[in-house]
Amino acid sequence: MPSLSTTAIVCAVRHHGEHGAIIRLLTPDHGLLPGYVRGGRSRALRPVLLPGNIVKADFRARTEDQLAGLTVELAQSRAPLLAEPLPAVAIDWSCALTAAALPEGTPYPALHQALDGVLGAVEAAPAARGWAVALVRYELLLLAELGFGLDLTRCAVGGDTDDLAYVSPRSAAAVSRAAAVGYEARLLPLPPFLIEGGMGDWTQILDGLRLTGFFLERSILIDRRADILAARERLVDRLKRAVA
Repeated sequence: MPSLSTTAIVCAVRHHGEHGAIIRLLTPDHGLLPGYVRGGRSRALRPVLLPGNIVKADFRARTEDQLAGLTVELAQSRAPLLAEPLPAVAIDWSCALTAAALPEGTPYPALHQALDGVLGAVEAAPAARGWAVALVRYELLLLAELGFGLDLTRCAVGGDTDDLAYVSPRSAAAVSRAAAVGYEARLLPLPPFLIEGGMGDWTQILDGLRLTGFFLERSILIDRRADILAARERLVDRLKRAVA
């Protein structure tokens, strides 16, 4: 990728040197891409280089293996949301997960569209319940796109498709209520909105976050638990406090 001009979502920012920053952007057609922004720590660029913002990005590199130089122009700012506790942790977590989980340079157009949808929901919804379901679905999609998808189409025990109420931690497959009798404590609750669509109540949303969190920690974030999952713990804790 010697050169590329595209819109992108800012996912991660890391200071580099005295004045610069290395940015990781999720692009629509080229996946997660890193670039070096000269003066990225300046007063002018700090408000632009915030997770969740959409930028117009120009990558320039001499070779495929060289870290590209990057210039950015703000297309859409979500900075005001970072002053609000729940939206801030939702943006922090969803962008940090994306930056940590995805390999660089691999296109994931469905994930780009879904992350943009989650961030748009955080921005537009008057309350957290309006975007929390979208976040659970994004995590589920990310697992599937990386090859760790859950099978929620039929019961892993009997093969039936009705009354699916749990997920097996071992097989990542759904289990019907009838087949789960006596084993409920060993299984993860499956919220109905992941089967039927629509919204969920807070119990179902927290069940959904528990479900996706289990498989993200087991399959995706194995070596990055301490730093990345701390953002998710803050999100879940704040959601529980808001519900209480």
